[in-house]
Amino acid sequence: MKVIIAGAGLGGLAAAACLLQRGVEVEVVEQAQTLGEVGAGIQQSANAVKVLYDLGLREQLERVVVRPKAFEYRRFDTAELMHRIPLGEQHESAHGAPYFHIHRADLHDILVRKVRSLDADAIVLGAKAERFEESAEAVTLVLAGGRRVSGDVLVGADGIRSAIRSQILGATPVSYTGDVAWRAVIPVERLPADLMDRVSTVWCGPKRHAVMYYLRAGALMNFVGLVEHAQPESESWTQKRPWEELKADFAGCHPVVQTAIDAIDRDACFRYALNNRPPVGGWSTARATLLGDAAHPTLPYIASGAAMAIEDAAVLARCLAEGRSVAAALQAYQEARVARTSRVVNESTESRSLYRIEDAQAMREAFRQKDLTKSRSQWLYSYDPLTVPLPA
Repeated sequence: MKVIIAGAGLGGLAAAACLLQRGVEVEVVEQAQTLGEVGAGIQQSANAVKVLYDLGLREQLERVVVRPKAFEYRRFDTAELMHRIPLGEQHESAHGAPYFHIHRADLHDILVRKVRSLDADAIVLGAKAERFEESAEAVTLVLAGGRRVSGDVLVGADGIRSAIRSQILGATPVSYTGDVAWRAVIPVERLPADLMDRVSTVWCGPKRHAVMYYLRAGALMNFVGLVEHAQPESESWTQKRPWEELKADFAGCHPVVQTAIDAIDRDACFRYALNNRPPVGGWSTARATLLGDAAHPTLPYIASGAAMAIEDAAVLARCLAEGRSVAAALQAYQEARVARTSRVVNESTESRSLYRIEDAQAMREAFRQKDLTKSRSQWLYSYDPLTVPLPA
């Protein structure tokens, strides 16, 4: 079997590694001329970390991750604790793997090296996917410039503007959430040593919230600020905006938030629009399927988008390695993933409202009723993509 993967992001590389480890031939085509990853921090819970450990990446990860003690939800102005999800040893003991923060670029680099260690020629750069053709015997990916790559399976891991998704699903609805997201990373030497404990803190408040946590073995602070903005803009993660606009967007927030913003490089403030795409099914044809953001683009409000792509990779590799026909394997993969990823998409969308409640007492009551500690432990973190039963 030969699997063609369009896109060398986190999901595509994880899928390549999972398949190569099972002896499947893989060709990853990536439109960029050089490999690299933009962005900042991401969070990985046990459900995804199990896959990374199964790939033999534990030692490389331990050099760069941060293991937080907890998820904390605090009021934006007073720092009152609204809810706390214990992580650390409690998360690992309950779910069989740790919870950690990692810089997106670090995880990307680790996965690139893993794929190339399994097949030095698996990743092909400067190859932009445009469309595909399929027959009963094969699938052919057509690249910009006319080059054609044929194989048994095609995986569209080419992100929210996926050419493969467009061909399989056609146009799908997109709506602006009303939020733009600021992102920045801050060297910790610019911050007071006691600014914040080793936790992931969500500063919740009317019309905006901010997320702060440590990265790169504690050398960096990740800052993500989400704020209501009347005019949507580009979704590009590389679009810069003036620091003064960031400062103004979070005026009145707690001194911890202000201190972090004051330490951000004035020419390194990135801002992009957050668009919502409702979950859909029907990801697969007889020989082509979707993975990660191409299948289920997810808002960042519960920090699980990257984890879902890594889960996809493991489940897809299991389905393809079982000896079923390609069509049956892709159908099983889709059936195994649609309900779960749809729930993550929907919960992410709904969490925005929880974080934005204007009245403090109403927010306290909403967090009490939601009980994120119990709900996420029961369904989000407890999932194991390496052992979850596959559809017959």
